[in-house]
Amino acid sequence: MNTTLNIAEDAAGERLQSITPQVLRRMLDDGEEIVVLDVREEGVFARDGHLLLAANLPLSQLELHASALLPRRSVRTVVCDGNDGLAALAAARLSRYGYTDVTVLRGGAPGWADAGYRLYSGVHVPSKAFGEYVQHRYETPEVTPQTLAAWKADGRRLVILDSRPLEEYRRNTIPGSVDCPGAELPYRVFGLVPSADTTVVVNCGGRTRAIIGAQSLINAGLNNPVFALKDGTQGWRLAGFELATGATQVAPRAAAGALAEARHAAERVARRFDVRSIDRPELETLRDAARTLYLVDVRGPDEFAAGHLPGSISAPGGQLVQATDRYLGVRRARVVLVDDDGVRATMTAAWLVQLGWRDVFVLREAFAGQTLETGPARHEVLGLGASRAATVGANELKALLDRGEAAVADLDTSLAYREGHIPGAWHVVRSRFAENLRALPCDKRLVLTSRDGVLARVAAGDAARAAARDVAVLDGGTSAWIAAGFPLESGTDRMTGPADDIRYRALEQTANVEGAIREYLEWEVNLLRAVKSDPDFSFRKFA
Repeated sequence: MNTTLNIAEDAAGERLQSITPQVLRRMLDDGEEIVVLDVREEGVFARDGHLLLAANLPLSQLELHASALLPRRSVRTVVCDGNDGLAALAAARLSRYGYTDVTVLRGGAPGWADAGYRLYSGVHVPSKAFGEYVQHRYETPEVTPQTLAAWKADGRRLVILDSRPLEEYRRNTIPGSVDCPGAELPYRVFGLVPSADTTVVVNCGGRTRAIIGAQSLINAGLNNPVFALKDGTQGWRLAGFELATGATQVAPRAAAGALAEARHAAERVARRFDVRSIDRPELETLRDAARTLYLVDVRGPDEFAAGHLPGSISAPGGQLVQATDRYLGVRRARVVLVDDDGVRATMTAAWLVQLGWRDVFVLREAFAGQTLETGPARHEVLGLGASRAATVGANELKALLDRGEAAVADLDTSLAYREGHIPGAWHVVRSRFAENLRALPCDKRLVLTSRDGVLARVAAGDAARAAARDVAVLDGGTSAWIAAGFPLESGTDRMTGPADDIRYRALEQTANVEGAIREYLEWEVNLLRAVKSDPDFSFRKFA
């Protein structure tokens, strides 16, 4: 038996293997598939430091996302935490759900640092560093907010494209911009630009998606002047300009002529960056029990919902590049990208190849002759079938609350809770049930809710054990409450702990917003220098 393995026990008495940081270092370098799973809450993960290649999947959310992030259950999985016991709990849970090669990193992230290895703050560090790498490598043109404002005032012919998903665009954007997320840029731009002398400016919330988006248009061969807006909406705010909220302008789908140009552009990009395409029989040969395969649909979420390949996951191309670790947890896995015409898949694949992913493919004629599924992605929620929690309907819960007979625990993020929750509900974090649930009245019926009720159902058993009382779940979650016509309230009056379950963007802060913006932008600009000396730094250079 390997003497580097140690035996630990989780709270349930299960025997778990642990490894030293030195052993993990060798595993990361051995060329085989591996996932390092950090199970702390996202805000803690970002604040306290983590391994460069760690994928963050909080223990609170484990059952919801593990099967999509770790689709092959025999993959080598190393679970990490803050040396606070969460990793042992997560590892035991994964083992119970059929994951067969799970170990715990001894000492967690602090142990990794004590061994002389580097930790990083923030989230999506490889992708964020890649954005800075692209800007330095290709000298992607940037325009300052002040210059853009002057261009607008002077009546210069402009198209401003916001490269973020629609939800982010609606929250805040540059006045007059059009939403055209990530991989949609080279797909739709040829029909958006009215003349050769029109300047195209790509913005995002900070830097990464604007840089990648602008460089995508340059790589696609767009002849117009193209710029990334320096520091995005955050830089616009710092410069003293107003942001627009509730914007609704969305780039239209490419018409026939523009689509033909986009396809030619994608072919050029594929040749330049060695993007490989495969057909359906070749896809089947990649379905190897000894390798992880991600089948990723890079179209927009509405297109995905209208019809997608069974077994595929939805990761719009721009978001896949911006937050690769959110979708592709297993290092050295195979990745097959799909869309309906090859443009968005090819452009996204080119970036993944440069990010260092070696086995990336585009599926040709992905939907031809295929039976498609509709609706959201269908992946297994671990343990959902075993949930035996009692349920209450929205009308029943409303009656209980009116009589003062129920206490509602909301398991959504603290940001979602702040923006809207059932009146009187308390915000709790599942991984902190033992502490958080003490704040709720013990003489009332405890009812759990989450956005759609799924997380609440999965977590009900944990809540019952932590609170030593019967627990019910709101059937359909807070969405069912809204559908029944009942109101929400906003605010943070009944938080049961710190709001560090997620990492808040600077513009989501409630105090010292400008200070948070400056801190974030400084972190992002300095990130490339920080990762360059890391042994896991592996961006691929092309001429």
